Amino acid sequence: MDTKVSSATKEVIIGEGKPTVIIGERINPTGRKKMLESLKIGDLEIVKTEAVNQVQAGADILDVHVGGFNIDEVKLLPEAIKLVSQTVTVPLCIDTTNAEALAAALKVYQGKALINSVSGEEHSLLRVLPLVKEYNAAVIGLLQDDDGIPPTVEKRVEIAHKIAKRAAAAGISMDNLVIDCLALAVGANPKSALIILETIRRVKKEIGCNITLAASNFSFGMPSREMLSGAFIAMVIEAGATCLITDAAKYRSAILSADLVVGRDQRARRFLQAFRQIPKPQ
Repeated sequence: MDTKVSSATKEVIIGEGKPTVIIGERINPTGRKKMLESLKIGDLEIVKTEAVNQVQAGADILDVHVGGFNIDEVKLLPEAIKLVSQTVTVPLCIDTTNAEALAAALKVYQGKALINSVSGEEHSLLRVLPLVKEYNAAVIGLLQDDDGIPPTVEKRVEIAHKIAKRAAAAGISMDNLVIDCLALAVGANPKSALIILETIRRVKKEIGCNITLAASNFSFGMPSREMLSGAFIAMVIEAGATCLITDAAKYRSAILSADLVVGRDQRARRFLQAFRQIPKPQ
């Protein structure tokens, strides 16, 4: 099943057996004081810089999130979407929990957007799915509901079925649904990876849609984060994840390596191309 998203000039296809799509995560003020303060005064220069840097690092899609305390997201999100679209050619993932801001951003976006996100919560399903249908977008479904994030595989898969059923009832085809199996920190639960891996396999088998994760979340609070997240990335790609929300500069090499190992990189073309671009010692 292929999920197609696009900008005004470029299409990206997320699909089984295809190279893992990298969704750049760095246009996000969470935990980043400098970006947050800039966004509060409407200064988007740091957003523009991050957009360029992420695409140069190998991001295929850019996630754009500008929400935060004392930020008028309804006004700022469409401005950010327009600026990033003018700066880079890759498709965008519009990231907000504010339905009014989402609608404003979708109105100005040129192409087929990926929306981040809808969840199994009733208020989210009721507000977001009509916008997905209206703007012919693709959407990420988070496996949480009104009771929060489930600790078990069974409950997460149940929520995935709920989101898929409600999306279908809203006239949204399964190729436009990408399920986020929710990567939680291994430091908080040593068995979190096992839950995630089994959830990925079950969702792929039972629903068949594409799978994403915020891969960097897994190593939060731990030392040697890049090493730990690199191992996790390889495992989730083998399990069936088809796109990852992460820092392209840090984790593209791990993703390319995993794609080669599991047969998603024909004749090692992407891996070898990236290797040739590594600066050689003088």
